[in-house]
Amino acid sequence: MNDTGLHDAKHYEAHDLLRLCDLPDARDRPDWLPDAFARAPFAVVRRAQAPAGFVAVGFRGTDRAQRYGTFVEHAAVEAVLSPEHLRDRAVAAQRRALKAFAALHALVEDACLDERAWGPTGSVGFELATMQPTATGSSDLDIVIRTPAPLSREDGLALRERVTRIERSIGVRIDAQLETPAGAIALSEWASGKQRVMARAAHGPSLIADPWQRASSRPEGPR
Repeated sequence: MNDTGLHDAKHYEAHDLLRLCDLPDARDRPDWLPDAFARAPFAVVRRAQAPAGFVAVGFRGTDRAQRYGTFVEHAAVEAVLSPEHLRDRAVAAQRRALKAFAALHALVEDACLDERAWGPTGSVGFELATMQPTATGSSDLDIVIRTPAPLSREDGLALRERVTRIERSIGVRIDAQLETPAGAIALSEWASGKQRVMARAAHGPSLIADPWQRASSRPEGPR
């Protein structure tokens, strides 16, 4: 892996940003996609099961209505940027005042997540990867926190309280997701002490009591 955070891989995690050499040739490809791809030849890995040799990705355009999900071949991937490699990327001076970027800077400075691999996703992550203005004044800060080992409810609550203080001081929402062996769960749900939490994985959502006991959990639909 080099200093930019770009690396080659055949296994991708949800929220990784993939730089592609070409667009997939699909019949349902939207009209806005070629122009969006010319500006930023990136797609984000999404949570879906893909055929062998392919990865599920999503493309984004200039507004929220422009989203397109499909599959791309591994051979089309030139490089990967993971969220944890994006958090320390320099932000253009004229963009630092945006609340989402201010919140990211505050999280880095607070060091409350230093023991874990984490990074920005959503519009902030996409902008940091592509260097194209994507976040807006109303954008939330979305982050993913890698938690392969169990996080206690008490530690989750303490972490959520630290995040909440930053939210309130800056005036922006921070959507923190824990990436667990069972899938992604909301930090706020885990910290709330709910008996079961919603875990989102490639096979779909499940309500489970312990996201670190995936083998013993049986998927259930939302209730």
